[in-house]
Amino acid sequence: MSIRVFGLTGGLASGKSTVAKLIAEAGVPVIDADQLAREVVAPGSEGLAEVVKAFGDSVLLPDGSMDRAKVAEIVFGDPDKRRALNRIVHPRIAALSASRVADLDKTGAPLACYEAALLVENGLADAFRPLVVVALPEETQLARAMARDHATEEQARARVAAQLPLASKVAAADHVIDNGGDLEGTKRQVAAVLAKIRDKLGIA
Repeated sequence: MSIRVFGLTGGLASGKSTVAKLIAEAGVPVIDADQLAREVVAPGSEGLAEVVKAFGDSVLLPDGSMDRAKVAEIVFGDPDKRRALNRIVHPRIAALSASRVADLDKTGAPLACYEAALLVENGLADAFRPLVVVALPEETQLARAMARDHATEEQARARVAAQLPLASKVAAADHVIDNGGDLEGTKRQVAAVLAKIRDKLGIA
């Protein structure tokens, strides 16, 4: 397999999806771990059957799909339940991700980006080098989280506190994109980082 895959991560409301969109617009395919996470528990899937077996029918919406908010509520603050969920979904996400990378490799794509919120937390940073981390000042992060999720400041702070500190992700990064400013500034940084990655990996 000749395709090279680099990682993209960030904190809550840091603008990771915005950066992923800019990377895709620059011609680099993006594999979105959150999308894969939805696919592995799609209605009728073995993954969803396992989640229901572990947590009960209350995690299902009337249309038979998984109630992600309900599952999040169940596992939030309960490490054992979170581990149980991770044991179900993580191996399936990894297998689906490997399949997507193989499909891209067959098309002759030289480079792809794997976008995931928990790359550093799950010990996968070194598997996706160079690692790009999207960062921004904490006050900006809180303001964006409150606006995006219609959350109170207290709720936003709790969600930020539940994640690995952004500084720890930045410490693990090969490249940092500061998304605290305007979109044009972020676009320039994305272009510069992609040029450095291509140069380092010897990709024209």
